[in-house]
Amino acid sequence: MEYFLKIFCLFSLFYSILKLFNLILKRRSQSCYMLAYECFRPKEDTKLNTDSAAKIVMRNKNLGLEEFRFLLKTMVSSGIGENTYCPRNVLEGRETCPTLKDTYEEIDEIMFDTLDNLFKKTCFSPSEIDILVVNVSLFSPAPSLTARIINRYKMREDVKVFNLAGMGCSASVVAIDLVQQLFKTYENSLGIVVSTEDLGSHWYCGKDKKMMLSNCLFRAGGCSMLFTNKTELKDRAILKLKHMERTQYGSDDEAYNCCIQMEDEEGFAGFRLTKSLVKSAAKALTVNLQSMVPKILPLWELVRFFIISLRNSMKKVEFGNIFILFFNLGKMVIKPKFNMLGGGLNLKSGIEHFCVHPGGRAVIDGVGKGLKLNEYDLEPARMALHRWGNTSAGGLWYVLGYMEAKKRLKKGDRILMISLGAGFKCNNCVWEVMKDLSDTNVWKDCIQSYPPDTLNNPFKEKYNWINDEYLSFVRLDFSTMVFN
Repeated sequence: MEYFLKIFCLFSLFYSILKLFNLILKRRSQSCYMLAYECFRPKEDTKLNTDSAAKIVMRNKNLGLEEFRFLLKTMVSSGIGENTYCPRNVLEGRETCPTLKDTYEEIDEIMFDTLDNLFKKTCFSPSEIDILVVNVSLFSPAPSLTARIINRYKMREDVKVFNLAGMGCSASVVAIDLVQQLFKTYENSLGIVVSTEDLGSHWYCGKDKKMMLSNCLFRAGGCSMLFTNKTELKDRAILKLKHMERTQYGSDDEAYNCCIQMEDEEGFAGFRLTKSLVKSAAKALTVNLQSMVPKILPLWELVRFFIISLRNSMKKVEFGNIFILFFNLGKMVIKPKFNMLGGGLNLKSGIEHFCVHPGGRAVIDGVGKGLKLNEYDLEPARMALHRWGNTSAGGLWYVLGYMEAKKRLKKGDRILMISLGAGFKCNNCVWEVMKDLSDTNVWKDCIQSYPPDTLNNPFKEKYNWINDEYLSFVRLDFSTMVFN
């Protein structure tokens, strides 16, 4: 009897070890690695410099003197330079009557150019792709954009496709989360995410100030990314996804309405951005970080944070919070009014780089102030906004490209990617750098000039002098106006 008991114990031990080994292998196969990404570089003849931007503003016959002043003031304070790019139909004066052909041409150029470069760089064939996700918020045709890509590249019949619409500027991180979840089911797979936006057919032509802002901030751009969970491709990976946290703050009416597509009183369709945008972004970011911080910071930093908070804060922290912290039960329960940063939390103890969505100067400033980031941390987002503008869901990758072009990203570094978008959503993720990165990518022709000594705004230099008399002249006789 004792002999059989020993055999049973040995068998049980062997079975447990085998199960543990299989579990480790399964988790390794569920990892999400980024192999490469390609940002879109528009044609030079679509560049939106100060003169062409002012002409677009001035030719809008629906605007009065007050609206002209508002737009010019917004351009002056936007943080956007004169090397951004605009849809061709807007530059050619056809923003009031865009055609479906215009929209397809705009989207096709971005999707196919970035995908062509991605396949060329990685040496993978389109037929090897197992998962395809495309996110374009404002354009959802039939057949879908994923079908358009499949037709162009003649992909396999069993490729898993997903077309995301209406997800806003944070759609790229949503798409990556989808790929990560699919990797848990489909082993040894390759996945592609295409993130961009359609601007040309959604240019606002009315005079509502809250809806005119989108014309000043959004610019043409996009990115395609290649991911895998194949362990044999780990050595080729540039980034590994470590953590993902998604927050949907749409139940709050103010947050839901701060960034919304609608028609104004005169029937002109556009995207309305209200003053509560920064406030809603701060709330969503706070909720998101409350869930993510315990997972990304070292234990000693969390312990230090609680000690300082208990000693200096007038707020009372329940014992249960500390209990959950030490036993790592997944989420740290913190009262909504308890300010993590106010307690002295140092995000840089677990994060080396901050990839902030370049949605606008106010958004970048707000995130920087809330997370206590310095100008070095915010430089990539500010430079991406200045050089490329707000390219919606593709904007994060221009920021990442800047970090890479500046040779900031070293093996083992961690990057906190912060995305904010309509809904209102805050979707953040943490990447681990798998090797030293130094590709100049889409920044190669201008990286040496960034950051400039002083971030001069060309709109301010050329048009800050405009007064009511000049605007009246333009209003009466635009056809004879010459920009000097």
